[in-house]
Amino acid sequence: MMKIKVCMKCLLTLAIFVVTTVSCKLERKSETDVIPNPVVVDSVKQIDDYEIIVGSFLGDDKRCYYGEEPPSTLNLMWKCWLGGAPSHMPYHNGESNMRFGAGWTGQPLLFREKGILYLLQGSYDYNLRKIDALTGEVVWKYLFDDAVKGTGTLFYNKKGASEENKLVMLQGSRQPTNKDYNYRGISAVNGEELFRTKVVRTSSFSRDVDGSALIVGDTAYIGLENGIFKVFNPNDDNASVNGKFYEPELYNEINLFTSKDVARVGGNIVTESSPSILNGKIYITSGTGYVYGYNIEKGEIDWEYFIGSDLNGSPVVTEDNCLLVPVEKQYITGNGGVLKLNPEKPPEDALVWYYPVGNLKLLSWDGGVIGSTCINDKYKSKETKSLSAFIGIDGYLYIVDYKSMDGTAKSFDGKTTVDKPELIFKYKVGSSISSPIIFKDKLIACGYGGIFLFKFDKDYNFTLIESKSYTFEGTPIVYNGKIYVASKDGWLYCFGDEE
Repeated sequence: MMKIKVCMKCLLTLAIFVVTTVSCKLERKSETDVIPNPVVVDSVKQIDDYEIIVGSFLGDDKRCYYGEEPPSTLNLMWKCWLGGAPSHMPYHNGESNMRFGAGWTGQPLLFREKGILYLLQGSYDYNLRKIDALTGEVVWKYLFDDAVKGTGTLFYNKKGASEENKLVMLQGSRQPTNKDYNYRGISAVNGEELFRTKVVRTSSFSRDVDGSALIVGDTAYIGLENGIFKVFNPNDDNASVNGKFYEPELYNEINLFTSKDVARVGGNIVTESSPSILNGKIYITSGTGYVYGYNIEKGEIDWEYFIGSDLNGSPVVTEDNCLLVPVEKQYITGNGGVLKLNPEKPPEDALVWYYPVGNLKLLSWDGGVIGSTCINDKYKSKETKSLSAFIGIDGYLYIVDYKSMDGTAKSFDGKTTVDKPELIFKYKVGSSISSPIIFKDKLIACGYGGIFLFKFDKDYNFTLIESKSYTFEGTPIVYNGKIYVASKDGWLYCFGDEE
C-alpha cells in the first residue's frame, strides 16, 4: 500500500484513500505560524536545501559534537516562551505537578533550511517548536499528548518522495494515560505528522521516551523507557497504515532486560540514554545497570558490561575507541562517577579507569553522575590533552584527562581498586543533570545553579568568564557566537556576544 499524506495537493477520489487521509487529519495535532520576513544567514555556505548542524543529543553518532564558535560573553540576545503544563511525572515534597520550559535532556537541535537557521525545541507544555535561530520567533508548533522532555533526532531523508519528508524529526514524549503512540516522526519543514510508533507496556514502570535515536545510513536505533531497543526505518514512504496512524517499518526489537533484572530492580528497567556507534556496534546504557553492545551485522547484542547502577547518561565514544559512561549512585555499594571502558576487550577486562564523585542526596538521586560526559576530541589539536568534563549531583564540575592516569580509586563496587584519571580542574557549579560542553578553549556548564562560561589556556588554567543564575536541566548547544539552552523557568534562551 502506498502512503497517502494529507498535504498532497491532488484530490484523491478513491474512497479508501479518502478515509485514510481523513483519519490522519483527525489525529494530527499541529499548528503553523509563518514568520513574515525570515532573515537569510550569509555566514552559512549554501550547499543544499537542508543542512543538519546539531542533529541529535550531543550532536553526532559518537555523542561528542556541540556546535561551533562559542561566545565570550553571556549577553541575552533573545528569549522564547515555551510555557508549561501539568505532567504525570513523579513529584517531590508536595511540589506542584506543573512543569515549565524544558527538562532533561532538553537540548535544542539546529539545522539550516534554504539559508535560514532554525532550532527545534521540545517543552513541558507538550509542544515541539520550530524556532528562528536569529530572532527566537516560533514558526510552527506540534502538540504531543504530554511533556516533550528528551532530545529528538533529525533524519535527512535523501530518498524522501516529497518536500515535507526530506527532513524528519524523530521525537518522543512522556507517556500519557491511555495513550500508546508517543514516539513520532514529524516533518521539520512544516510540522506535519508523518508516523507514530507504539511504546508497548512491559515490566517497566515507564513508557516515556527520553533517548535520542541514532541514525546509521537509513536506519534508526533507539532505546525506549519500556526497556526495548528498537530498530526501524525512519523513511515514512515505507510506513504502513495501522488503525488511525502510519507506523514506520520495523526491523528489530530487543529487550534490554531479563526476568532476573526485574526481580533485582523491579520496574526500574528504564532505558533513558541515547545510543552511540563504534566499530560496527551500537552501545547503549540501561536502567538495568548494563552497557550493551548491539552487533549491527548480526542484529543481536553480543557484548555487555554490568555495573548494576541505574544508568541514565549516554555512552560517549572517544578517539582511542573507548566509551565514557556516567554512573548514578543507586543499587551500588561504591560512589557514583564516570568510568572508561574498552569494548574491544572482553567485559571482564574492559574497565580502563573509574573516577568517583561525592555522594549527595537530591530529589530521587543519592549522588553520582546523571548527565553525559563531554570530550574535546572534535575541537583539539594533536598536541592537546584529551579532556572530559562532567558534573556530579555533588555540585562539582570535574575535568579530567581521559588518557592520563593519576593514582587509583575505589571502583563502583566499593571494593576493587582501579586506575583513576588525572584531574585537571574542579569547580563548584551546583548540582546538575545537564551535560557540559567543551571546545578548543572554552567550556559551558549548566545546572540548577545557573550557566557558567569558562575559558582555558594552553596550560589548562581555567578561568570563569561569566555566570548567570537560572535553573537548567537541559543541555546547551552553540553556533556563531551564540548559546542556545532551555530553562525550567519556561524560556528558551539565546546568550552570546553583542553583534
